[in-house]
Amino acid sequence: MAAAASLALLARGAALNVLELRRREPQGEPSGWDAAVHPVLQRIYAARGVLRPDGVEHRLQHLLQPQALGGLDAATELLAEAIRGDWAILIAGDYDCDGATGTAVAVRGLRMLGARRVGYAVPNRFVHGYGLTPALVDSLQPRPQLIVTVDNGVASVAGVARARELGMRVIVTDHHLPGEQLPDCDAMVNPNLVGDGFPSKALAGVGVMFYLLLALRAKLYPSDRPDRDDQEAAIHGRIPQKSRPDLSTLLDLVALGTVADLVPLDFNNRVLVEAGLRRIRSGRACVGIAALIECGKRSAATLCASDLGFAVGPRLNAAGRLEDMQLGVECLLTDDAVQARRYAGELDAINRERRDLQASMVAEAEVMTAGLRDIDAVGVALYEPSWHAGVVGLVASKLKERLHRPVIAFAPASEDDAEHLRGSGRSIPGFHLRDALATIDARQPGLIERFGGHAMAAGLSLRTADFPRFAAAFDAVARELIAPERLQAALYTDGELPAGNLSLELALQLRSAGPWGQAFPEPLFDNVFECANWKPMGEGHWRLGLRDPRDGSMHDAVMFNVGAASPPSRLRAVYELVVNDWQGRESPRLLLRHVEPA
Repeated sequence: MAAAASLALLARGAALNVLELRRREPQGEPSGWDAAVHPVLQRIYAARGVLRPDGVEHRLQHLLQPQALGGLDAATELLAEAIRGDWAILIAGDYDCDGATGTAVAVRGLRMLGARRVGYAVPNRFVHGYGLTPALVDSLQPRPQLIVTVDNGVASVAGVARARELGMRVIVTDHHLPGEQLPDCDAMVNPNLVGDGFPSKALAGVGVMFYLLLALRAKLYPSDRPDRDDQEAAIHGRIPQKSRPDLSTLLDLVALGTVADLVPLDFNNRVLVEAGLRRIRSGRACVGIAALIECGKRSAATLCASDLGFAVGPRLNAAGRLEDMQLGVECLLTDDAVQARRYAGELDAINRERRDLQASMVAEAEVMTAGLRDIDAVGVALYEPSWHAGVVGLVASKLKERLHRPVIAFAPASEDDAEHLRGSGRSIPGFHLRDALATIDARQPGLIERFGGHAMAAGLSLRTADFPRFAAAFDAVARELIAPERLQAALYTDGELPAGNLSLELALQLRSAGPWGQAFPEPLFDNVFECANWKPMGEGHWRLGLRDPRDGSMHDAVMFNVGAASPPSRLRAVYELVVNDWQGRESPRLLLRHVEPA
């Protein structure tokens, strides 16, 4: 019945997307670059709007200052009172990687700043639901005097009210978009609140918490008079400048949460991520992150942002999807390397289970749309009673990539609750998913029970019986807001690499030139090659020898997840130029992302 309900919207009509290659064009003329910076890299930066070297000087002194971030005065005043009064402080986190890293940053940072009684709680998505819910508040024993949310809370109207009713103070730190009603908390820090003056709206939840700690340190450890007498500092309830804690030790956690949450890597976020990567590469990561890198079979010395996103983040996220994120937070909080490896091993095993479950669910979702070479639904909603609520977001992501339409996948809220559904959606550029849900909620009050999120990803809950009505409403809103040309998937590249430029020198510069990520994409090139030789590698992968017809040079290449297909004898390839490190020997390699006959 569920499959039929969703497929009823997938009537024939408009053709499925056809992949189109488009090239990024420079947004101006590069200037001021050192001769050592490869001209190709200068062109890549220019295509991302960076025309001068200062646009990639990702040093911490260029980090935006906290002062413009709203709510910090009230939040730091309350935290300072809590630290001086030795209050019991509880960090209320979230069950994804951003929430886990933000929770670890909050606990570690507050302890560094003098808080002695700091604990944390992360909701179980199947027991408490999302965010600071009344159920989570009621489960807190013993009750804290102060709750500080991380990566959630802007929508926790009922949960904050319950905490206040029980005599607890509440500080909300979040980065999600606000709804029409805000919780009645003691202080709220969120760069995306209406009227907030902070220049970067792209901070992840962990970034917001890091900024709160920076502001709290400035309050507790005055920097205006570094030579202030210790006795005078004590009179004012402050701590001498000379003992000021180094919050930069938390930046490996900030980098991981920022990359894993797929927030745009604007300049400020790139500064945070690059600083965290430098700590990791220099061997100064917390032992939990080091253990997760080891489980992901990555080298800490050459780690890049994509490794955080594809190897480290998913292992943390898996705990929140299938079990309890407490395991992930404990991995990030421990200072015992042996214990960290044990935690990381458990997280790795959960992640393998998650991958198997995801593959099965994606296969079922593809069967739902199999044979539909024409698809009429613009907004696609899918539901299968056997699906797992912790993995539906990954299913939506995969189907969104294949259909190039916004997709929301649903599963029963829990094993014991088939009357309600939890959905997770992913969108395409130009369609603000959270705003679309708000539109549906305004038009059909009560259809959606809860919702929240961003432009590109959102979550919601509704009654199982209302799924067909929601699916129709979602498609209707998508039809209104998405122009037909936006349903054409495009793969953007940085153009052809000139002959002789597929070199180790350029590959090394590209690797160190990031951090690349969301809204600051990894460089991709497209060239025509002759396939001189190839062989299968593992299951469904290629190892190729490609000849550049312009100069006859040969290039090592790989492509993953191609199934049983064979490469064309002459092909246009979209690829990354990467560094292959094998037994201590570095060489350039083409990592193919797309091939078509040429």
